[in-house]
Amino acid sequence: MTVCIEQSIPDAQVVVEDKNHIHETNELILDGEFVVPDTVVGSDPPEVNAFGHTFRDYDVETERQKQVEECYRMNHIHQTYEYVKKMRDEYKKLDKVEMSIWECCELLNEVVDESDPDLDEPQIEHLLQSAEAIRKDYPNEDWLHLTALIHDLGKVLLLPKFGELPQWAVVGDTHPLGCAFDESIVHHKFFKDNPDMNNPAYQTKNGIYTEGCGLENVMISWGHDDYMYLVAKENGTTLPEAGLFIIRYHSFYPLHRSGAYKHLMNKEDTENLKWLQIFNKYDLYSKSKSRVDVEKVKPYYLSLINKYFPEKLRW
Repeated sequence: MTVCIEQSIPDAQVVVEDKNHIHETNELILDGEFVVPDTVVGSDPPEVNAFGHTFRDYDVETERQKQVEECYRMNHIHQTYEYVKKMRDEYKKLDKVEMSIWECCELLNEVVDESDPDLDEPQIEHLLQSAEAIRKDYPNEDWLHLTALIHDLGKVLLLPKFGELPQWAVVGDTHPLGCAFDESIVHHKFFKDNPDMNNPAYQTKNGIYTEGCGLENVMISWGHDDYMYLVAKENGTTLPEAGLFIIRYHSFYPLHRSGAYKHLMNKEDTENLKWLQIFNKYDLYSKSKSRVDVEKVKPYYLSLINKYFPEKLRW
């Protein structure tokens, strides 16, 4: 499956020299002079998800949607600054399991994300769909292929050997704690019952942070993103910083979809966000009923795992 990439950064224009004249283009240039074209060869993104509805539609009336809404209700009530701090301290110990990346991929067959309005298939299907779509359009960026494969592995937190956390503590969009909850956050109405609403220090735009402090210094709601980031980082992955940024913030839709909280970003975050916005097109639009031949593509992804990760990881 191939999807188009739309221009993600508004008003991003660069001047490109073409032999004897100069012209303007809306192409996006990333580090290393890697150019993201206005369009990518391939079919248009699908207009509907696996359920026949538009993507990320949180208002359509279905039984699936009621389940999604309940997940966000619990998330917005229970995800507090202190809760997230406690979870990060606990899971940074990496004392649950020792296994390889591919073994974790296979474990994900047991997981279905109840917060996702677009997909109810086992997660391994989505991972391979995303990775293969990116691989086709960006054949030379092997780190990005692997990032797509592993970005959701943190959802194993739902399984017994990892603590069997509730869905609201593992999946769904993420957001900062310690500052005001932006209106762009899905099901914002449920924050009224969050204990952090009683702390005046958390009710301003910056909250306890300073402008430009960098997302590394911002407490983000706990879930599979941050867990997989901790696993990769603490096990010494050689993925580039952009890959780790994608893993850590791919569910941070208020930022990369709505532009909220950009005032907390630093220069490095701004550069890495460009890669995340590219990745997001594949993460979202590859959620379909198309299938990937796992055994056919497995050798390629095993080679990438060996390149960027140790044989066994602590989880």
